[in-house]
Amino acid sequence: MRLHVWKYAVVVVGFTVLGGSLGGVLAADPDWKAVEQALGKSGQLQAGDVFRVGMPRTDLSVTVKGVPVKAGFALGSYAAFKQVGDQAMVMGDLVLLDQEVPAVMAGLFRGGLEVTAVHNHLNEMSPHVMYMHYGGHGDAVQLATALRQALSASGTPLGSSPAPAAAQGPTLDTKQIEQTLGRGGRDIGGGVFQVTAPRGEAITEMGHPLFPAMGVTTVMNFQATADGKAAITGDFVLIDKEVNAVARTLQQHGIDVTALHNHALMDTPRLFYMHFWATDDAAKLARGLKAALDLTNSQK
Repeated sequence: MRLHVWKYAVVVVGFTVLGGSLGGVLAADPDWKAVEQALGKSGQLQAGDVFRVGMPRTDLSVTVKGVPVKAGFALGSYAAFKQVGDQAMVMGDLVLLDQEVPAVMAGLFRGGLEVTAVHNHLNEMSPHVMYMHYGGHGDAVQLATALRQALSASGTPLGSSPAPAAAQGPTLDTKQIEQTLGRGGRDIGGGVFQVTAPRGEAITEMGHPLFPAMGVTTVMNFQATADGKAAITGDFVLIDKEVNAVARTLQQHGIDVTALHNHALMDTPRLFYMHFWATDDAAKLARGLKAALDLTNSQK
């Protein structure tokens, strides 16, 4: 009987394309509004049909080496949902205070989610925070519900939140940054300017494509500092043979490598994430990032 139903479904797909009258047999599109309601935060549909929900830790006042950092600069928890057949997959990253880690991890496990990494991204942070990467498969609304329940053990702000305030004080020459890196960027709010560089090859997990909006992309964030210079952070997404060449180049340009690790467990090719930090003239820092980026198989 099961084989008979599958054959029938294939025939139905053909009729759906022609007439559209039998579309109800196909898997329904995800109800992203229901996901937003379950999680308590609004999201956006991005390239690759990835529904991404940002949950920045706007409740925290964090400094790195004495530099106050914006939530969008280095404290950006998120959840990225992608429908795969009749199920959804979710993956993301949670910014947590040290004392929040055990309870949030236990909550993820209770909700049927998996933890794929727990580590630092930056050094000399005050208060100290950790980053917990996670993933799961199932009904999108149930995944969102489980994630919200796990996050209830943290101070992560959920519910509606005001838009980031316009940046005040020192500003960045974003055109110069874009010209130096050879890529366009965007203001992600609160005075943070972001440039991304997706990998050139296809990335998969258990045969399913992973898209840049799911966190599989090199991210370079710039934030103006009080002395008229800039702080940078983010992470390079690398394959094994690129790791040491990129680390060496970053150091040669005065950019500290602050962490090197996995974010996922079953990605193909195997990816490593190299986090970095520096403060200096924005154009100088952009030149260092460009030199390192040129050593990677990133999209041009």
